[in-house]
Amino acid sequence: MRRSWRGRYRNNWYRGRNYKNNSESSSLNDSSATFRAASTSGSSRAPANQLPIVLPITNRNNIWKLYFPIEDQQSKEELANHINCFKAYIERNRNLFDLEKIDQTRSVPLDVANLISDSEFINGWPTFNTELFEHPDATLRLLEYCLHEKFKFESKIKLRVLNHQPVIPIANLKVNYFGKLVTLKGTVIKVGSVGLICTSMAFECSGCHNVQAVVQPQGVFTAPVTCTHCHGGSKYEPLQSSPFTNTTDWQVAKIQEIQSQSLSGTIPRSVEIELQGDLVGTACPGDVLSVTGIVQVRGESKGGEDGKRAARLLQLYIEAVSIHSHRNLSNPTLSFTLKDYYAIQEIHASEDVFKLLVHSLCPTIFGHEAVKAGLILGLIGGTEYDNGPRSNPHVLVVGDPGLGKSQLLQAAAHAAPRGVYVCGASASAGGLTVALGREAGGDFALEAGALVLADKGVCCIDELDKMSSHHSSLLEAMEQRRVSVAKGGVVCSLAARATVLAAANPAGGSYNRSKTVAENLKLNSALLSRFDLVFILLDQPDEKLDAMLSEHVLALHTGQKGKSAAKTSLNASINTSQTDNEVSLSKRLRLKPGEVLDHLPLVLLRKYIAYARRYVHPKISTEAANALQNFYLELRHNHQGGSHEGTPITTRQLEACIRLTQVRLSGFLKN
Repeated sequence: MRRSWRGRYRNNWYRGRNYKNNSESSSLNDSSATFRAASTSGSSRAPANQLPIVLPITNRNNIWKLYFPIEDQQSKEELANHINCFKAYIERNRNLFDLEKIDQTRSVPLDVANLISDSEFINGWPTFNTELFEHPDATLRLLEYCLHEKFKFESKIKLRVLNHQPVIPIANLKVNYFGKLVTLKGTVIKVGSVGLICTSMAFECSGCHNVQAVVQPQGVFTAPVTCTHCHGGSKYEPLQSSPFTNTTDWQVAKIQEIQSQSLSGTIPRSVEIELQGDLVGTACPGDVLSVTGIVQVRGESKGGEDGKRAARLLQLYIEAVSIHSHRNLSNPTLSFTLKDYYAIQEIHASEDVFKLLVHSLCPTIFGHEAVKAGLILGLIGGTEYDNGPRSNPHVLVVGDPGLGKSQLLQAAAHAAPRGVYVCGASASAGGLTVALGREAGGDFALEAGALVLADKGVCCIDELDKMSSHHSSLLEAMEQRRVSVAKGGVVCSLAARATVLAAANPAGGSYNRSKTVAENLKLNSALLSRFDLVFILLDQPDEKLDAMLSEHVLALHTGQKGKSAAKTSLNASINTSQTDNEVSLSKRLRLKPGEVLDHLPLVLLRKYIAYARRYVHPKISTEAANALQNFYLELRHNHQGGSHEGTPITTRQLEACIRLTQVRLSGFLKN
């Protein structure tokens, strides 16, 4: 049967141990923070041809001046039509604004998709979408002013844009997006420490002792040029404890493009994200974020030089406006279309779904059906419970060199909705879990490793035997699904809910049957017991089987991939030649004489696995629980009565049986 499936970091003046969230209008004193005036020479953040913006401090009730300090009242009258349109929208949708939450966070979430779909608003402001993209700063401040005046908030608020489209790849972020509003999606690979940045500074004139507040644009130290009272060019003393000196929380994170957007063989693109206010602390290493923000440019001196002749390197970064985390989704990087649902429904209606999935995984390698079945079970994963035991089965493949273990792991990493492939020979402990490094200013920053980046996904570790010194770093991540860090005064833990698919070669070059798996690999029993499935691949001489395998390899190199007769005879040879320790599952998964399967494309296989992980959550029935209990008791009895060598039978084996049962049901899309 044949079926077709083709159908500021140096200019951060205020630092303190105790910071206060949402401190947009908080003032500093000498005991809570220290003043650090860093040199702004060679920094592109400094306003080159722009006079300092002086805030009016005599009339604090002027809401317009709070958001537009240098625009006059005439500018407000020119925008009266836009202001009235948005105020009318607010009046029609008052239920969308939670005033109590806004007072706590000082931020207002606004669904742009809902706003654009409002016909009355678009008719009154037809150029809104264009102005939001090309002039986001002025447009957002105008919307914030309307909200402030409508709801009479006590302090300045920030607007958080939601559902902004389109989402552009990080690789397409170029300088032509400078100053525009964009939305990116990526994985957090680095998170810096939290600091304080000054938004406005109060200065006292040494001549007339007049106090004036000056906006610090993008955190750059900016002193007044002339006094607003005596109009003199006297010296100015910054006032730290003045109520007009305002600070806000500040943090820098870095996101990397997701797997589906990165090109094979290239370094994944990344971009820094600057977080302020209530956005601080929303990014954790390993999270998949949708970031909406304004593209800004930062200049740095080449080679550490700082002068007029120093070469300038411009770097793009995102000044975040809003952040949406996909932390609770199992496959946040994939979305389903109507065609995908129809294709998944057709796959589910096939005669043997699991057999089709097994043969669609790495079809260039024939045989090893049991190993492929175990990898498919690891890719699908089990049912997660809040604060419960882990639900994803870990798989270990042990065998002689040259049997295709690395190709199987690479195929599993590509088929996973969120997969990371690493080689143990070149991986460090920090590269596997999490690394704690120092930034230029001396602060610590967390950098996510492979297990953290594969959170809610699959981490494929090849050459596990080559990293014996790092085995201890895998113990906590594989069982507790977390990675703990305690270094340099930083104590924290990060989520690492990843399925580990590993491959290893025997220590002596070839597998010795007289030794146990732990002795062949030189693995400790604690790490070996965390693997739910352990497969042993042996290179046994067989004249007929070797002839068929060599014929298949030659067919691949000559481009003859459609030799169904060779495939059938190959599987028939396996059925007749390998009879030791056979299991019924391996026999059922092999192709029968004359049977041909049309393998699923990799994209469709990934969509099917993602659908099963997201929507299928089976539960164990009472009858199945009794059967698993009897099987576990039989294993314990046989282990006690026989040899005590090898892996002991504990409750981990019972939990592994439960996980594998749930995963098998998920593969059939059954609850």
